[in-house]
Parts: sequence; C-alpha cells; structure tokens
Amino acid sequence: MITALEFAVCAAVILLAGSRLSRCAELIAEKSGISKGWVGLVLLAMMTAMSQLVASLSAAVVHDLPDMAVSGLIGSCMFNLMVIGLLDLTSKDRPVSYRVHEGHILSVGFGIVLIGLAAIDMLIGRKLPVLTWAHAMDPITVAFVPIYLLAMRLTFRFERARLRQFEEEEAAVEAGSHSWLKLISTFLVCALCIVAASYYLPALAGQIAAMTGWGESFIGGSFIAITTCLPELAVAVSAAGRGAFDMAVASLLGSNLCYMVIFAVTDFCYTREPLLRHVSVTDGLMALGAMISMGIVVIALTYRSEKKIAFIAGDAIALIFVYVLANVLAFMAH
Repeated sequence: MITALEFAVCAAVILLAGSRLSRCAELIAEKSGISKGWVGLVLLAMMTAMSQLVASLSAAVVHDLPDMAVSGLIGSCMFNLMVIGLLDLTSKDRPVSYRVHEGHILSVGFGIVLIGLAAIDMLIGRKLPVLTWAHAMDPITVAFVPIYLLAMRLTFRFERARLRQFEEEEAAVEAGSHSWLKLISTFLVCALCIVAASYYLPALAGQIAAMTGWGESFIGGSFIAITTCLPELAVAVSAAGRGAFDMAVASLLGSNLCYMVIFAVTDFCYTREPLLRHVSVTDGLMALGAMISMGIVVIALTYRSEKKIAFIAGDAIALIFVYVLANVLAFMAH
C-alpha cells in the first residue's frame, strides 16, 4: 500500500509539472515567433522526455532492470500514439487529423524507421557484433542518434518554409507580459520536478512487479510507460484545450523520436552488454504495435477526413483499439 501511494505521489508531481510546461512552451513560442509545431516537436518533446531518460537510466544502470527500461520506452511510444486518438474527444466536430497540418507525417515517418530498427535489433541483435569502443553497444542503436538529428533538421527546414508561405495569425499580447527570465526559469523548475519524480519510479515499479508477479516487461510497458508519459499527456491535453492541436500532436510525436535517442543513451550507459538483448516477446509485440499505430496516423494525416463517427473519428478509434489490444496480448504473453 505504501509503495502504491509513493508511486501515485510521483505520478501526481509529473502530471502537474508537465501541465505547467505546456503553457510555458506556448508563451515561449509566441514570444520568440517560432512555430508551435517546432516548439512542440523539439523543446516540449525533449523536456517531457526527460522523465523517460531518468527512468530508463535508473532502471538499467542503478537497479539493473534492463528489460523494464526497454519495455518502458516502447510502451510509452504506444501510449503517446493512443493519446493522439484520445485528443479527438476535444476537437469538437472535426477530427484532430483534419485540424493539424500534414507536415507531421515527416516526424511519423522517421518514428516508423527508428521503431523498425529497434524491432530488427530485438529480433537479430544477438547475431550482430558488439561495439566494445562504445561501452558494448549494438551497431543499430548507435544509428538512432544521427537519424534523430536528421529528422530534426528536415523538420525545421519544413516548418521554416511553411511559415514563410502561411503567416500564423496568433497574437503575442499575453506572451509580451512575461519576461524571458520568468518563462525560462519556470520551464526549468518544472522540468527538474519531472526528473526528480521519475528517478524513483523504476524502484517502486520493481517492488510492484515483485509483489504482483506480473514481470518486468508488463510493468514497464504499462505502469512505467503510462506514468512517465504523464508530462506528454498533460502537455497534449492542455495545448489541445486551447486549440493548439499542432503543438499537442508535435509534442507527442517528438517525444517518440526522443525515446529512440534515450535507447542509445541508456545502451551506452548500460555497460554489461547491449541493452536490446535484454528483451522479451512482449517488447517486440509492443514495437510492432507502435509501428501499426504510426501507420494509422500516416493514413489519417494523408486522407484528412472532415467527419467523425458520432463523437470520435475512425482513426482515433483505431489508435485506441490497437493500444488496448497490444496490452491485452502482452499480458497474455506474460
């Protein structure tokens, strides 16, 4: 009971700090003149993904729970994509995929590439050589960082070209009343709160796994994944509530790209052997589920349906269904 209470306290801190991060990021975007999509993809995604970085390093390096580190990251990718489906409940009479610009396909495409490489590493990683000069990393994992940087560069160029073609009609009156010092300091304090709370999550999740007997993979892919995604959830819901759907979707997709870099960082710090060689069937299942969900997002952004089925769009139903099905299958596999 005490363990569950401590876990809930950490989750509450992450949720509240993440909610505040969203507003700070939107004001920074207005004050600087940068597109909200770019701010969501890079600034918000990197800060909210800090909880994942700390939780993964804590699980693998401090508590020697590598399977929980991997399942937490893959499960978080799945959860973020499901949140995009849930955002459809806040978009009134138009689907979210219709309200956001099609440029998000670029980040989704890179996400599919990175998750696909991770899945390949899970399947045949044991047959690949170990890079001893890089703290026993897998060669595929090393490729995550340059691919992420390429994604950021291409996305920035796309956003810059889009802003030149379409002027954003958003007033910066409210942002002008906030100083840079106040905005940045508030942003950093919230980020530190998220990091501090995330550090304790793996140890608490490990105790829950031991008490329930559900295993590291399922606990990591559900409890850890959902809790460390609370900043993304808070940011997305808060941004969507103000009509900033581009920022909401960009932060979720950008976080998924950041998770792949976290794979590489955690693999580098876990010096015993390559991280992705400590995985179960459950992790591979969640990786495939994430790729299917990203494919659904690509279809939705390309087709851009203007209508919903009752109060929710068809692509949102599909995203929620895939997430639930993947978790049910993961529990059955365990």
